[in-house]
Amino acid sequence: MHPRTPVLPFLLALCVLVGCQTLYYSTWEKLGKEKRHLLRDNVEGAQQAQQKASEEFKDALTQVQEIYGFEGGDLEAMYHRLQDDYDACAYRAQAVEERIETVEQIAGDLFAEWEAEIDQMANHKLKSASRESLIDTKHRYARLHRAMEKARVRMTPALNHLRDYVLYLKHNLNAQAVGTLGSEVNSIQAEVENLIADISDSIQEADAFLKTLE
Repeated sequence: MHPRTPVLPFLLALCVLVGCQTLYYSTWEKLGKEKRHLLRDNVEGAQQAQQKASEEFKDALTQVQEIYGFEGGDLEAMYHRLQDDYDACAYRAQAVEERIETVEQIAGDLFAEWEAEIDQMANHKLKSASRESLIDTKHRYARLHRAMEKARVRMTPALNHLRDYVLYLKHNLNAQAVGTLGSEVNSIQAEVENLIADISDSIQEADAFLKTLE
């Protein structure tokens, strides 16, 4: 069973994704959080979602390797554990997708607001300093976004390959069929290891970006 998401944050996150950003931001402002705080919170949330996804994919890979090394026992039970691992990977991948979409939306809105407020400033020195800060923050966010997107995109082929493996086992649940899957196991291992490496890079970029928001 997957952990429950607190109702208010979940509803507000859903709100920003479906387009009622004004309500989303005004509600949080009443609770003392500006867009900058929301961006920080959601980048941290994306980090956590990616870390959980990484752990689920590792578990799935371990189960694939155990099935391929099958030397007796309850093969059907092993298949069902792999099915559960795949379902968990798919769930976590969707959570990562939603978190990244929220980060993208809030970042865009924050930068647009920041730009508009700079235009309202009369003091040229302060205006210039604020614009430099905006440019630097956007540059650092771009690095984070590239890393998150790279990890997000890599989840799809890894999930698809796992799904195909699970379905093949469902249709051919015997030791002989398992023994023919050596090349598939190697491909899944390579994809999952690359995904985990990309997630690690994304988490590190998030750490670097979060320091700019302190």
